[in-house]
Amino acid sequence: MKAIARRIPGAGYEHRIEVDSHRLTADEPADDGGTDTGPNPQELLAASLASCSAITLEMYARRKGWDVGEVAVAVDYEPAHRGSPTRFEIVVRLPADLPEEQRERLMQIVAKCPVHRTLEGEVMFDERLELI
Repeated sequence: MKAIARRIPGAGYEHRIEVDSHRLTADEPADDGGTDTGPNPQELLAASLASCSAITLEMYARRKGWDVGEVAVAVDYEPAHRGSPTRFEIVVRLPADLPEEQRERLMQIVAKCPVHRTLEGEVMFDERLELI
């Protein structure tokens, strides 16, 4: 899986992101010198975790034949500061009439989404420079 970010000339910090055939925009708020045409990279990280959690939950429910109704996942993200870890608060909203057993299992599944597992695991980076 590859994502490529390219700067939009003359547009502050706006970048066009390509992932397969999809196009996204990342930017910074005007207060930080951007043009606020899209979420900033840290907001995209929170969005990635929220969407992965929701999709994983719904895929599991579908495989089980469970009608879970309306599902929403909210993620609040606080980057690490000196002496404190990065924090993600994940709030899963499910219908109140869903059986307790299903709610408990779905919460376990949320913690197994690929993005969640990546963030909690050991991460390695391989940076290199290519001249164009």
